[in-house]
Amino acid sequence: MNFEELRELVRARRTDMMVDKDRALDDGVIEKLCELAMWAPNHKLTFPWMFAAVTGEARERLSNCVADAMAREGDKPEKVAKARTKFQRAPVILIVGTDQGDTQLRTEENRDAVSAGIQNILLGATSLGLASFWSSCPKGVNDDVANFCNFKLGTHITAMIYLGHPERQAPPIDRPPAKIFKITK
Repeated sequence: MNFEELRELVRARRTDMMVDKDRALDDGVIEKLCELAMWAPNHKLTFPWMFAAVTGEARERLSNCVADAMAREGDKPEKVAKARTKFQRAPVILIVGTDQGDTQLRTEENRDAVSAGIQNILLGATSLGLASFWSSCPKGVNDDVANFCNFKLGTHITAMIYLGHPERQAPPIDRPPAKIFKITK
């Protein structure tokens, strides 16, 4: 792949929720995407990534887990009701967790590495013709989702990625030019 091909792939990536919720992904796609994440830069080689692919009926259980936790945290009833169906809008919800580090700095570096890995997942999904949407874990729900995924205690839920076959071509989005401060002395 040359620079122009990479540039086009990066520019083609879109955040898009308009997916066919009933059309399953091909076998092995999630494994391929998670393997791409493992190639992100990783300071001190801590390999802090954790993955859980939520499919089928488990999406409803995840939705209820999140909604119940949101209700416990005092969220508005309409937000709780929306959460009860939220994770059923795509055939796969890929939950990506970050392992804690042995210091605050290492924990931050781990999260940075996982975020870079998530970008690899999103680019890989784009290259396979899939739509993706990187969602954050709702406030106050992190530990409930980590427990749902059987992740270690203290795992930070860095992404809840909706993946599926697109129902449309996502519209292009203009981006501002990069702000580059040139420092020569």
